[in-house]
Amino acid sequence: VQLQASGGGLVQAGDSLTLSCSVSRSVGSPKAMAWFRQAPGKDREFLTTISWNGKRVYYEDSVKGRFTVSRDNAKNTMYLQMNNLKPEDTAVYYCAEDAQSLGWPSREYRYWGQGTLVTVSS
Repeated sequence: VQLQASGGGLVQAGDSLTLSCSVSRSVGSPKAMAWFRQAPGKDREFLTTISWNGKRVYYEDSVKGRFTVSRDNAKNTMYLQMNNLKPEDTAVYYCAEDAQSLGWPSREYRYWGQGTLVTVSS
């Protein structure tokens, strides 16, 4: 399984941006996926997860109400719509697949993308 995140860039505070995560899977079926981010000098932060069929989602408080996760299994792609971006949202954003812990939401995943940089200027 290979994941590739894309869509990052430089935006201004208050702008919107949509990230994509494409999944290349030779075998197996869709699994739960998630978005994380890592700001400079900080630990990786879990943001949101979406179930394999897109019917169940979870958001951390830091992004709830501003970010929306979705997926299109026909396109093997997950999305992260980010609205009202703030300078503190500046980070490398990572997508991940295949939850490794029991229960919901899982914060441990087996496969990871390479990350895409989002920079929000004030």
